[in-house]
Amino acid sequence: MMTLIGFEVSKLFRKWRTYIGFLAILVLVPIVQIALHYEGNHFIDRALMSVRQTFMFDGNLLNGYLIGYFILQALIIHIPFLIVLVGGDLLAGEATSGTYRMLIMRPVSRFSILTSKFIAGVIYTNLLLAFLAFMSLIVSLIIFGTGELIVFENILYIFASDDVLWRFGFAYGYAALSMTTVFALSFFFSSMVENAIGPIVATMAVIIIFVIISALNFDALRAIKPYLFTNYIADWRLFFRDPVDFVEILKSGFVLVGHIFGLYLITLYIFIKKDILS
Repeated sequence: MMTLIGFEVSKLFRKWRTYIGFLAILVLVPIVQIALHYEGNHFIDRALMSVRQTFMFDGNLLNGYLIGYFILQALIIHIPFLIVLVGGDLLAGEATSGTYRMLIMRPVSRFSILTSKFIAGVIYTNLLLAFLAFMSLIVSLIIFGTGELIVFENILYIFASDDVLWRFGFAYGYAALSMTTVFALSFFFSSMVENAIGPIVATMAVIIIFVIISALNFDALRAIKPYLFTNYIADWRLFFRDPVDFVEILKSGFVLVGHIFGLYLITLYIFIKKDILS
């Protein structure tokens, strides 16, 4: 299995579309960092305008932690598209290039083939999130330095500089779980068609539909909302609350893990039953 996974990862990173996500992050993150370098203080002043009359703020508020949080909050919304570019091609790409027959002629089971592809996709997803963490947090800390983290929500949270890094670690870990769910959905659609465009469009359409359903405040839809994975994708923000609601985070994490394994098992069933030889 390890040999198969290594082969699939190697094959994955020989395709040009694999690097689109990394290039997008490499371009977008510095743009945000440059913009915040010049406009960040004005952004903070506007956000704190209502409380500056009561409290006095001192220190390096425009720091790497704030930049990292801002970029994570902004880009995590768009990362799913970068994920499905690869996930939607893993199986459909084999059908498009006509290499399905070559795959099943190898002395390995269909279970091993599909599982190795799935794990390769998960590895890509986690590498993309790790690269985002490096560019948005580590590079920002080098450029802007450390300091207290101010989080603007319904409640204003101010975290000490020594109480932030572990929150980012867990937040990125949870974000990786969320994006793995998105990958699993695109992988599922990839097993059903013979063109990578279909899974990409279908995955993004499902995400948009689920988000719209979640936003509609109708009693008829209330029963299905807890089962929509999109309701839990942004729960990495719970790590930037005080106190952290670990019970709610675990609940959200279990829902995402359930979606991942459920989609994997359905995809495995489809792939095993798929008539590749005809």
